[in-house]
Amino acid sequence: MAPPTFPELFNLADYCLFNRLKEGRGNHTAVRFGNRSYTYDLVATVSRALRGHLLARGVTREGRVLLLLHDTPAYPWALFGALHHGCVVAMGNPDAPPADLAYLVEYTRAQAVIALTRTAVSLGPALRDDDLLRTVVLVPEVETGGDVTTKVEHPEDLQGLPVSSLQEALAEGKAHMKDTPRPTRRDEVALWLFTSGSTGKPKAAMHAHRDFAFNTEVYAKGTVGYRPEDVTVSVPRLFFGYATGTNLFFPFAVGATTALFAERPTPEVLCREIERHRPTVVTNVPTMMAKLLDEDLARTAVGKEPLDLSGVRFHLSAGEALPPTLLSRFTERFKTDVYDGIGSAELFHIYCTNRPGDVKPGSLGRAVEGYTLRILSSDAEGPGAPELPTGETGVLWVKGDSVAFGYFHDRDKSWGTFHGHWCRTGDLFRIDGDGYLWFSGRADDLLKVGGVWVAPTEVEECLLQHPAVSLAAVLGYEDEGLVKPKAYVVLRDDARVEAATEEGARVLAEALKAHVKERLSPHKYPRRVVFVGELPRTDRGKVDKKSLKDAEARGEAPRGY
Repeated sequence: MAPPTFPELFNLADYCLFNRLKEGRGNHTAVRFGNRSYTYDLVATVSRALRGHLLARGVTREGRVLLLLHDTPAYPWALFGALHHGCVVAMGNPDAPPADLAYLVEYTRAQAVIALTRTAVSLGPALRDDDLLRTVVLVPEVETGGDVTTKVEHPEDLQGLPVSSLQEALAEGKAHMKDTPRPTRRDEVALWLFTSGSTGKPKAAMHAHRDFAFNTEVYAKGTVGYRPEDVTVSVPRLFFGYATGTNLFFPFAVGATTALFAERPTPEVLCREIERHRPTVVTNVPTMMAKLLDEDLARTAVGKEPLDLSGVRFHLSAGEALPPTLLSRFTERFKTDVYDGIGSAELFHIYCTNRPGDVKPGSLGRAVEGYTLRILSSDAEGPGAPELPTGETGVLWVKGDSVAFGYFHDRDKSWGTFHGHWCRTGDLFRIDGDGYLWFSGRADDLLKVGGVWVAPTEVEECLLQHPAVSLAAVLGYEDEGLVKPKAYVVLRDDARVEAATEEGARVLAEALKAHVKERLSPHKYPRRVVFVGELPRTDRGKVDKKSLKDAEARGEAPRGY
């Protein structure tokens, strides 16, 4: 089957939003937020008004627009309004530390910043240093179901800056609304997707309009099968490319409905939204899947109704490894499919995945049609190097029409990652004889213990097979100059009682070590076990092993048992 192609003049806002009006779906619900509903007609009208505001304030075509918002209706309004104007959109976490947000303002040199009011206030000095700034649009912070167009006052800390409330921006923009999208070309830059920053400051992978449409066609429509009648809910927030696709671009591209909520995604909040909206597609992550199982057990233990996920057609999983043990527990309890896959900011979204009727637990499935995978040795200098034999572990290279142009202002890292149509992921995998991809970790995550390489993911999966363990993260620590595995473990509720005393924790730690020794090569067992209430997370929802490693390096990490 030939890969999808797109016309020379092409705009992502047209593809995702305005084409739904042409198809007669204007009255269909595009967004739900609490008990409020917003049709495609309404989203299009407000997006045009925001585009009009950008035009009135002198924001130029290809000017950069930085979004720092919670998951509310203002997000699609701002995103599609900026794309409609031909701008380049960058997205960040509004709850990130001020220094991290200031870095984004300086890095993007944004002409427009659309942000929560408190986030904009924290950025006051950085905004004053942005000599390209044309407008700051303030969006009120509301609980799910609130009115995001409620007028906000201009804070004193932002006096002298070109500030408007969202309500004021929409009123001004209505006089400058345009009915047709900007005549952008398919290969103009549309979005910057930031890497997680796990090895330094986040850097932006620059993507064209057609990159997003390509993956939507081959993955969302062609592989997992989004439908117009779907309702979607997401654990990851919209600033993360994983959710930008699954909970905005993908449902919009088929005329479905996305349900948004503003709060931090806890099990309680997610359960509330699932009960309210009865979604058919849930964008999930392994950590939340484990928490949902714990929440279900906690409810039944006190005589409450168990969780009802019966309306969900499938859950998506990405961002971190999905252990087969967790997958088995989840699917057996909730009787629903989970399609685990892998993607990256460099390729926008998922390029290899499990899919309907084809799930191999523990694997990341097969390549999405339109993408080509190769496993090469770690010292391969280009995609033309010989492939490693089937089943041998090496670095994954991916070819596909959603590959980014490169990293903004970082030629050296771009040269190491992007090779024409190909992307060197830096992740270690093997492909079996049937074409299924198996993750072995990041090349820089492997531990050399006693002269033999150890993949932390293998030890983590083994720990998860123990009935006391809910989550685990394994990394290396130095002991008299030697590297040894160390496990940070989150216990299930019933096991926490057992480990509440010093002696109980010590006994359980020894039991976990013995559990790994019995199932894996003896050198792989964790020499130390640390019991924690939670594992630290990046703003993308991944386990933040960098913060754990930094604590180890500073000598501030708990010793464990």
